[in-house]
Order: sequence, then structure tokens, then C-alpha cells
Amino acid sequence: MEEKIKIAVTDDETLFRAGILFILKRVPEFEVLFEAENGAELVKQLSGALVKPDIILMDIKMPEMNGVECTKVIQKKYPEINIIALSSYGGRAFITNMINVGASSYLLKNTSPKEVVSTIKKVYSTGFHYDQWVHDVLEEEKQNGKAVNIQVLLGNQLSKRELEILELICNQYTNHEIADKLFISPRTVEVHRKKLLLKTESKNTAGLVVYGIRNQLVQVSPDI
Repeated sequence: MEEKIKIAVTDDETLFRAGILFILKRVPEFEVLFEAENGAELVKQLSGALVKPDIILMDIKMPEMNGVECTKVIQKKYPEINIIALSSYGGRAFITNMINVGASSYLLKNTSPKEVVSTIKKVYSTGFHYDQWVHDVLEEEKQNGKAVNIQVLLGNQLSKRELEILELICNQYTNHEIADKLFISPRTVEVHRKKLLLKTESKNTAGLVVYGIRNQLVQVSPDI
């Protein structure tokens, strides 16, 4: 039996939250772990949860701790969790703020249920998914000289963790060996590997090795 995608939902609007939960619970591949009405409650639930979600649907404007601040905390403590922003606000500032702090996708609350389900599956599979309108916003911000973290579009900005994993991949470590060395799960390593393939536009592990060496990002053992 295929492992289900574990999800948490954070939104201060009770009716909207109930609607999203109704949709998600009808998808056989999904398992909703818990819900929260603000960022502070979400962080508290995460700290006490034995099983962490793969995906969190995150509202932005919430009391106590908003979506941007909450995403910062989660990215620092639980980098393996992917955040999908789900907001009523489609302004550039909202989009770029969430992506700058590490959101893997950005959806508006008037998005169709089918698109929400599809986005969750894509983010789980590849680590991120941006619709064309979000791409357009980020590209325009880039052309205007704004400091936007569009590493998934540029393919040339890797996080510290990704660089660590890239170096270990280049030195022929397996996913399980990397997981043991970095004290993370094999599933987390696999997510980072998929992100590396996408960001570097590599087709396979050999392509990652070539990318790492060519761009002088890694130190490879003489024995390799």
C-alpha cells in the first residue's frame, strides 16, 4: 500500500478551514493529521507531534503568528516540511514574502478544489510547484532588481542543506547513508535530491555530479 501524503491545515477562518478539510479528507491518497487556527497553534502542535506532516496549507494573515513568520519557524526547525501558501491575497508583496521565507507553492483561496489537490501532489512529488501567474510575478520582480528568492526558477542558488547533500551525492553516498550522516530521514534526502535535479536541470545523479564539479560547489574524494 502506497504511503499517504500527510497534511496539516492552518487558517483562522473556521468555515474556510472546514471546507478545505472536507475536500482533503475525500482524497484517498491524503491523510489529514491536524488543523490549527493560527501559526502559534501550528508550531505548538508540530512540536508535540510524533508524526509530522509532509505538506502544510498555510494562510498568511492570521492572529498571534502570521503565515510568513510561521513559515520561517517551520523552515528552520522542520526543513523537510513543504509549505503551500493558501491566501485571499494575490499581491506581489504577499507572493514574494512567502517565497522568500521558503514556501513551496502559492495558491489563492478561489482556486478550484481540483487544483488544490493537484498542487499538493506536485509539491509532494517534486518539492515545489508554481503556477504560471506566480512565475510571471517572480520574473518581473527579478527584472526590476528586487531581491526575490527565486532559486527554483534560476536553478543556481542552493541552500546550505542542499549543498551538503550534493557533496555527499558526488562522493557516492546512498540516500540512507546521507540520512545517517546528516541525522535526517531518507525521505527528506529524497525530497532534497528531487529539488537538486530540478534546480540544476540535471536528468540524473551523474548530471548532479557534473554540475557540482563544474561549478566548483563540491570537494570530491580522490578515490571517486
